[in-house]
Amino acid sequence: MNNLSEFPGELKFKVTVDHECSYLPEKQARTLFVDPEFPLTMAHYSYLAKAGFRRSGDHVYRPFCRDCGLCIPVRIPAASFKPDRSQRRVTKSNQDLVIREHTAEFDEQHYQLYRKYMQARHKGGGMDKDSRHDYEHLLKASWSESILLAFYLEDNLIMIAVTDVLEDGLSAVYTFFDPEYAKRSLGVYGILSQLEQVKKRRLEYLYLGYWNPQSNKMSYKSRYQPLEFFNGEFWQPLNKTAGPFF
Repeated sequence: MNNLSEFPGELKFKVTVDHECSYLPEKQARTLFVDPEFPLTMAHYSYLAKAGFRRSGDHVYRPFCRDCGLCIPVRIPAASFKPDRSQRRVTKSNQDLVIREHTAEFDEQHYQLYRKYMQARHKGGGMDKDSRHDYEHLLKASWSESILLAFYLEDNLIMIAVTDVLEDGLSAVYTFFDPEYAKRSLGVYGILSQLEQVKKRRLEYLYLGYWNPQSNKMSYKSRYQPLEFFNGEFWQPLNKTAGPFF
């Protein structure tokens, strides 16, 4: 959405210079973000999420690229979500897990699981060396209402889903798990579990961040149906033929 006049007058924004795209290396990216000096609240964040923005640490941002519209904000309407056969199989195979909700505070056990995941999945990418401070920055903003969904197999912690609580839904911020249990499709189970949390809280949506049909890191999100995308003005159903049309 390029028309910033649609936002409340007090919000202030900045735009980064062009930089290498994290998802499509052959492209240049730009990011629009709320001025870090602006005193954000959860009300602001919930409003911005409805307009395609996302949180990373204390920053709320969205892609603002010059010639590319491939990073598309998406969300799942929880009440109408229909799991496919594969997703039902994942739920069944993980019924032995216990889910506990924690506040988004630093915990040494959680941090060690995060480091183990990063070193296995993102070795050499920088995040595998995140300090305790970097990890705490991932968990929450100074102004955000954030929770951790912790998944246990008996007494063993095997996954954490960092989740923000918005006015109309939950936002899936980041999920990490023990790589030794990768065959359980824990990333999928994390999303399915967050959808159940949306229903339990009597909210409407699970915000998944950005879907990009040309990026393997992001294209999987279209497997969750029905899925809605933000077209720059309003949310509408995303079908399998959706592409860079705005």
